[in-house]
Amino acid sequence: MMKAQAPRILCSHLNDVDPSGQLLFRSSEILWNLLEKTSKEQIIEQLSNLECVHALKEAFTNLLIHGFRHYDRQLRNDILVIATLVAQNPGAPMIETGFSKQLILFATFDEVKSHSPLVKGLKLTSCYEDFELKKLLLNMLTVLAKDLCSVQLLHEGKVILALFNYLKPNEKGGALGMSAAQYEELQLLAIATLATMAPLLIEDYMLCQGNTRLLLFLEWCVSNDPFFTQGNSFHGTGGRGTKLAQMRFSLKVLNPVVSLSDDAVNVDLCDQGAIHQLLGILKFTTTNYKDSALVMEIQSDILLILSTLCESNIHRKELFGWEGVDTLIPFMKIDDKNFYSGLGHNRLLFCALDCLWCCVMSCTILEDYFLEKEGLFTLLDLLLLNQKNVCNLILGILVEFCDNPKTVSHINVWRGKKDQTAANLLINLWRQEEEEMGVKHDKAGRIVDTKKPLVGQFQKTQEVIPMPASCPTIAVMDVAENMRAKIYCLICKLGFENLPGLCARDFVTLAIIRRYLDFKVGEIWDEVCAELKKEKFRPVTPDQEALQLITEALENVGKIVVSLQTEMLESQQFQELQEEEKCYGKIHSLHKQKEIVNKSWENFLARTSNYEALKKAKRLREKSIENSRPKIKHYSATFHPTDIKGLNTTVASGRLVTVESTPSELIGGPLADTDLALKKLPIRGGALKKFEGVKVIDSFKKSSVTVK
Repeated sequence: MMKAQAPRILCSHLNDVDPSGQLLFRSSEILWNLLEKTSKEQIIEQLSNLECVHALKEAFTNLLIHGFRHYDRQLRNDILVIATLVAQNPGAPMIETGFSKQLILFATFDEVKSHSPLVKGLKLTSCYEDFELKKLLLNMLTVLAKDLCSVQLLHEGKVILALFNYLKPNEKGGALGMSAAQYEELQLLAIATLATMAPLLIEDYMLCQGNTRLLLFLEWCVSNDPFFTQGNSFHGTGGRGTKLAQMRFSLKVLNPVVSLSDDAVNVDLCDQGAIHQLLGILKFTTTNYKDSALVMEIQSDILLILSTLCESNIHRKELFGWEGVDTLIPFMKIDDKNFYSGLGHNRLLFCALDCLWCCVMSCTILEDYFLEKEGLFTLLDLLLLNQKNVCNLILGILVEFCDNPKTVSHINVWRGKKDQTAANLLINLWRQEEEEMGVKHDKAGRIVDTKKPLVGQFQKTQEVIPMPASCPTIAVMDVAENMRAKIYCLICKLGFENLPGLCARDFVTLAIIRRYLDFKVGEIWDEVCAELKKEKFRPVTPDQEALQLITEALENVGKIVVSLQTEMLESQQFQELQEEEKCYGKIHSLHKQKEIVNKSWENFLARTSNYEALKKAKRLREKSIENSRPKIKHYSATFHPTDIKGLNTTVASGRLVTVESTPSELIGGPLADTDLALKKLPIRGGALKKFEGVKVIDSFKKSSVTVK
């Protein structure tokens, strides 16, 4: 049937005279079976000619105007679906046959009055088939909009005005006698269609006061007006019981309109307070709804709209203000477990970072406030998560932020896990990047290839192709494709000296980073030489000598870096050896001290248990005392003997002496002259006890006391 051109033949005879009335039905049924069982593209290609499109147009128009039975309405909708498939083919003559113009008329006649005789007296009922027809016609508008030649027809048909008719709060009972669920489904489909049409018909959008209508509708979406959505349709997914679906598609309209960067549109939006209103919606969704795919999509769209509005406009950035910064920072505090949750955290984070770049950067007031709110610490915490898809963007933001003189101090103050510093984090990222690129280093991290120290495995396999000077070479493209250039810029801002928290391996890598620009220049010169060789050009002798000198000089830079790295490693090894010797010295000293203590104890035991040892010790002590005395004797000097007669101890006498004297109980003790003396000793002994009835007769004569 396909080889015999059956689809084309059947479609071209749809409107032939048929007394039985079965020709149209049977032909459409065969076409449907062919669409389901064979190649859809081949069938559409056969139907995309003037004869077939004209036949579809006549059949659909006749059924729409004159069909009143349930059977006619179903057949009409089937024909429209086939026409929609044909319209998706850019080569189908939809405009030439006038079918596009008629479809636009039928899609908008309920909302926009028309004097066309085709719709005079035409009215859609509340039956399900007419409801499906309305949805199919709105879908057809989206299909027709893909052909830019149809834009003029859409303008003449006042499609924007018709679609804006649905951009209002839901009315009880819906429109055209439809149920609330049907009206909601139709409303969401119309707003989704408007998102496609508005950028194409921006003048019509402005004539219809599109910005005002959208902002008012968004205001209703966050209001407390009672509203219960069904959420049964495709476009209403996730919005049951809320106005989130309406909010989502309203933002889908606003986003492409703002992305046109039309000054008139964006100025009108900002003049109506769109920035403040969008920030309010962001807060509203964050406060009132849990994280879900729908909520995150709404928040992402709002952030993108704000980015487009505020980019390159200081006044709008000031309107974004501190409120915007306070609202934005929480979106950047994301748990690493949520990166791959599937809810859209990744997209939301990207949009938040883009909003930071467009709405805060280059506005000194907002930059300072962002730093004050520890926003830079949040960025570094994100960088610490080492998510490859966001690291490059974060590094770019940090490089831009370094134009602010307060940024460097914030970066130096930041500390990560295990007291990690920002400099150490950046150097680790550099090493990971080079490891993924396949850049060769030895085990200590030193350069292996001094001629091409930055070239990775992929870059080495690329053949040098002579190109014009305006085209970037592989070495130039490498700067944009990885993070090394941004890391180099950041460390240049921080300074290469006195960076905290670095180990010897970090300093070895830092030596390479410091010479990044020199190495890149060397790669460019290597490419120049390779291109000359590829094209078989020989430079004149002075140029040849200059190229050779440049190549040797750049190779010497690599050798200098290698020698510096070796010196660093040797210095580190020497320092570690010194610390090790110092540590062993302490251990040896402790062991020596223990040996001395043990030997002293052994000598003490020997003196107490061996009389001969005691005498020997005594002789040694006497000899030591004698040697310590001056050799010259003064006649007037008195020398005291060192021996104590009658001494019965076996150890040397100490410097502490216990003196036995009269007991303190008898003399009253050191407190005898105080009020505590007014106490009487008990006969049975023991502690002093205070008795009542003590009377002092003479306060100046403490001996005159009467005790009862």
